[in-house]
Order: sequence, then structure tokens, then C-alpha cells
Amino acid sequence: MTEIRTPRLLLRRWHDDDLAPMADINADPRVMRWIDDGSVRDLDHTAEAIERWEEEWDEEGFGLFAVELLASGELAGFTGLSVPEFLPELGPAVAISWRLGSQFWGQGYGSEAAQATLEFALQDRGLDRVISISRVGDNASENVIRKLGMVLERETAHPVYGFPLRVHTIDLSEYQA
Repeated sequence: MTEIRTPRLLLRRWHDDDLAPMADINADPRVMRWIDDGSVRDLDHTAEAIERWEEEWDEEGFGLFAVELLASGELAGFTGLSVPEFLPELGPAVAISWRLGSQFWGQGYGSEAAQATLEFALQDRGLDRVISISRVGDNASENVIRKLGMVLERETAHPVYGFPLRVHTIDLSEYQA
């Protein structure tokens, strides 16, 4: 089983008891504001998503990690790697992303988890390049992206919703562990 420990976090595969806390995160309009059309997600949608995330682990050798706080055992959300199939013009590509419950914002958990995931991608999984896709205006995500050392590659539009997106990238030669 793939796990990564950071000073404050455990990045791990999904457990059955992660469903309810992840569904709570997905049901928060503040969290979902920058995701797709901003709609909240229910328990069934969250269960389907976790199932897809686990399938990606099995098929690709990477996926979205559940992010657990070491101090309390609480599920804070996710971070990880996925293939951004909704933007085929970027392919082949692997994107890093994250989603944390709002009660965990502003404490550096997102940056800590994303940095560990980027290191996993470039050093453990041998990827040469990782991208990140963010909505224009999502300043919190842009801050994490800057901390990762990623640089703007291009702007594009979401193919379904039309809002502007920024694609940032980093490759192995630029990465500073």
C-alpha cells in the first residue's frame, strides 16, 4: 500500500470510513466554489468518486491520496495525481490537485500535502512533468502552485462551463526537492 508521511500528514489510499467525512467536504459550497460549476456533491456522488480514484490507482499506479492529520486521525481531504481527461489538448499529462475541508484551510496542509505528492510524482513514479489546472480567481490554489515552483504554461477555457483556466507546469529538471 502506498503511503507518504509528512511532518503533520499521512497521505494514503482510501478507507471505507473516509466516505462520510469526504462527503461533508464535498457538500460545503465554500470548498466546491472553484470545482466545475460549483455544485456541491452528495454522499452517492462522493462514493462514486472515491471508487474512480481507487480504480485510477490500480490502472495508472498513482491517484488521489486521502489526506489524514497525524495528530487527530481526521480526514482533511485529498491531494494527488490524475489524468485530466476533461482537457484532452493537454495530453498526455498528469495533473496534481487537492481539496481540503474549509476547517483545514490556512494552516499549510494543502502545500505540505501537494509538495509530498509532487515529490512522489517526480521521484517515486518517475514522471518527467506534472501540471496543475486552476480556475482564474482561485487565489488559494494559485498560492499552493507558486509554492510548488510551477510556472504558467497557458490559459484555456473549461470545455463544458467556459470559465478561464490556468495550466501551470513543472518538470523534473526544474524541481527542487
